Order: sequence, then structure tokens, then C-alpha cells
Amino acid sequence: MDTRALPPMDRRPRVHGCSRQPALRATPQGSALVARVLRSQRLKRLMDITVAALALVVGAPLFLVVALVVRRSSPGGLFYVQRRLGRGHKPFGCIKFRTMVQGADRQLRRTLKTSAQLQEDFRRGFKLKNDPRITSVGHILRRTSLDELPQFLNILRGEMSLVGPRPIVRAEVERYGDAIDRVLSVRPGLTGLWQVSGRNNLTYAQRVALDLHYVSRRSLVLDLVILWRTLGVVLSPRDNGAY
Repeated sequence: MDTRALPPMDRRPRVHGCSRQPALRATPQGSALVARVLRSQRLKRLMDITVAALALVVGAPLFLVVALVVRRSSPGGLFYVQRRLGRGHKPFGCIKFRTMVQGADRQLRRTLKTSAQLQEDFRRGFKLKNDPRITSVGHILRRTSLDELPQFLNILRGEMSLVGPRPIVRAEVERYGDAIDRVLSVRPGLTGLWQVSGRNNLTYAQRVALDLHYVSRRSLVLDLVILWRTLGVVLSPRDNGAY
């Protein structure tokens, strides 16, 4: 994706990680703006809770099937919980169906020691395209995004939203530079611009640009557009960058 096509980002000077934005004056116009922002946030949270609850109830049979397949595919637990950073830099446990062999984190360290090329690949995107730790079932779950279904629980708990920036690990913070406070000013999303724009086929700089674009332009309309595009990616997962 050509990030030059994105609308220009806010380049105003920052102090201590925050933009220099004039405070809203106590005027009728300012009060109306604050009211609109709060109403939009409440509607977004209501949509998150409603959709997540329905997904967990209606999708219960699918959850059960995936859980049984994961259980039979290889030794290990059903879920993998990874520490990610949420709104306001607050860490939380991001839940996924397990797609790797047991002890995958330890195996990663051993695998990276065997090849300088693998170390470079992981440094660029924090993932390996041909990761030997992923199970045969895991490849299918990742390609179809079924491994992320448990994150509806994260949404109900208020740790994530249906739509938002990518949930990142602490090691990725330095890649965002001064932009990290803006990205972590909102809840990370189950889906977002990154997921519908090529995912791991994008460079890291493009991922950051997409997260910033979402934060700067976020609205309920944009969320609905992204959700609609997500359905297309999930239903037609050909070369969607998921691995």
C-alpha cells in the first residue's frame, strides 16, 4: 500500500509526547464538540459490547469446533495469551487460540540463533513468514483469522475494541517514536486498517502510518467501513498477508 496516498498526518509540535492543541474554550461550540465526542465514544463502546456478546453466543458452536481441533492438533493448551499494550500504555493479556507448538517462545530464541537472516526477518516485522513453530492447523486458523475469535472476550472486558490500531507488544514501542502516545490513546482493535490493507505484506513504516491515520480520522462511519472490508478479507483469505 502506498502510504503517500494517505491524508497528511498532524505534524504539530509535541511536548512530553502530546500534541500542542489549544484547549477547548467554554463556549457553546466547544461544549457541543465535547458532547459529540463523548456521544461517539459511548456509541462505539455500546457497539463493541453488543457485537462481542452476540459473537460469543451465536458463535459458540464454532468456538467449540475450533477448540476441539486445536486440542487434537498437538500437545498444549487451547489458548495463547500474550502481553500487549492497551489504551494509555496499560498492558493486558491478548487472547488467541493456540496456533504454535508448546514452548514456542523458547523455541523462537533457539531458532533465531541458527540464522542471521531469520533474525533480520523477525526484527523487521516481529514475525517469521515460514515459522517452523506453527502447527498445520495453526496455519489455517491464522489464514482465516479464526485464531483471533477469543479476543471478543478482550472486547467485553474493555481491553480492546472491534476496530482500532494493532495491539502491539512492548518491544514494538520504539518503532512508533513520538507517535506512540497517539496510537495508544485509543483501544487496540480486533480489526483495523492494517488487517484490511495487506497485513504482513506491508512494511513496518506503512503499519505505523495506517495506525496513525485511523487515530486521526476515527469515526463510527470509518469503523463500519473497516468492519465491512474485514468480512471480505475473512471470507476470501487469498494472500491477505496473514501468517
